[in-house]
This record gives sequence, C-alpha cells and structure tokens, in this order.
Amino acid sequence: MVDYLVLGVAAFGAGLVDAVVGGGGLIQIPALFSVFPNMAPATLIGTNKLASIFGTGVAAVSYARRVRIAWSTAAPAAVAALVFAFLGAFVVTRVSPDFMRALLPVVLVAVAVYTFAKKDFGSVHAPMHSGRREQMLALLIGSAIGFYDGFFGPGTGSFLVFLFVRVFGFDFLGASAVAKVVNVACNFSALVWFGYSGHLVWQLGLTMAICQIAGSVIGSRLAIKHGSGFVRKLFLLVVSILIVKTGYDAWMRW
Repeated sequence: MVDYLVLGVAAFGAGLVDAVVGGGGLIQIPALFSVFPNMAPATLIGTNKLASIFGTGVAAVSYARRVRIAWSTAAPAAVAALVFAFLGAFVVTRVSPDFMRALLPVVLVAVAVYTFAKKDFGSVHAPMHSGRREQMLALLIGSAIGFYDGFFGPGTGSFLVFLFVRVFGFDFLGASAVAKVVNVACNFSALVWFGYSGHLVWQLGLTMAICQIAGSVIGSRLAIKHGSGFVRKLFLLVVSILIVKTGYDAWMRW
C-alpha cells in the first residue's frame, strides 16, 4: 500500500511536469526502480509507458481544447514517431544504447546554452514552414525522435519542444501542444512492444495512470494560463536537471 502511495505521488508530479515541457520520466522512472529494485528493468519501463500514455493523452486533449494545435505538423510527425519508436524498441533488444548515455548530456548542454542565449527564443508564435516542406520536416523530426524514444528515451518530450520551436518557429506553448501529440504516438508504439513481450504490470500501471492524469490536467492548465514564458522557464529547469542526471549516469555512476 505504501509502495503504491509513493508511486502515485511520483506519477502525479511526472504528469504535471510532462504536460508542460516533458521530462516526467525524471520523476517516475527513478521512483519505480527505487520501489521495485528487483523487478526486471524492461517491466518497469513498460509499466512506466502504460501510465505515461494516459497522462500524455489527457494533456494532448487539454491542449487541443484550448490551444490551436498545428495538425499539419503534428500529424505527420506523430505517424513517423509511431513507426520509428517501435523500430527503436526493437533495435535496443539487439544493440546496447550505452553510447547514447555518454552523448546525451553533451546534446542537452547545447540545447540549454542555445535557449539561455536566445532570450526571445520561443516567445512568439511565427510558423516558418508550410505545405510539403512542413510535412517533410515533421516526418524527419518524428522519425528521429521516435527512434530515439524507443531506443533510449530520456528527455524525449524536451527535445520535441525544442525542435518544434527551433525548426518550425512555434512559441513554447504551441510547441508543447504538438509535442504531446507526438509523445502519445511514441508511447503507444512502446506499449505494443512491451505488451507483446509481457513486460507490463497492469494493475500498477493503471493505478499510476490515474495519478498521471490528475497531474497532466493541472500541468496543462498551468501552461495555458501562464503562457510561453512560464513554459520556457520550466523547460530550462527540466533540461538543467536532465543534464545533471544524465551526466551522473554516464560519467560518474560506473
């Protein structure tokens, strides 16, 4: 009972943060590994995905009701992510992702430095592409980040937000809304794989999902109420924590 309470609180916090800028896995995955240290890692990750898809899905619906989602970008990116996240999950069963562990903190530092340096980055919603070019770029980003999410995963939501701001000219609020749609596709692909391979604890995952949903509703409302400035600040905070966490995992833990 206590274990479920701890994980419920973690899931609520993960849902809140993830609904705004992504990065909820920073809270939820360590909590799962801490509470169930002897459970197979694949089962814990699969259970995390089960809870996350509900939270992310509710956040996507909340954004869709209050923010204009750029579906011309979101739809092709989500389709590509759906396919390539499954491919990434398949590949990681055959190739070690350890090289990504060392590279990730470096990439995150570059993202943080760029965002800090560009004070107006993501403050104005000024879409830069349309038509075939928009669709091709969306497919490219969806494919790359989808594969990354299936293969490794940490920071997926934050990378999506950054790329939709940088490449498409969205503000942080609009980018976060589109990122939620793509994240749902990524989570669904992963769930198909983990479900097929039997790496899911359904009762635990669904219990955490309820808490994730509550956090997602509050997080999306906070983002919509306070706008892109709030999302940008939380984005930088989450990326900074990701840098510390992934840097420790890559270079100091072993």
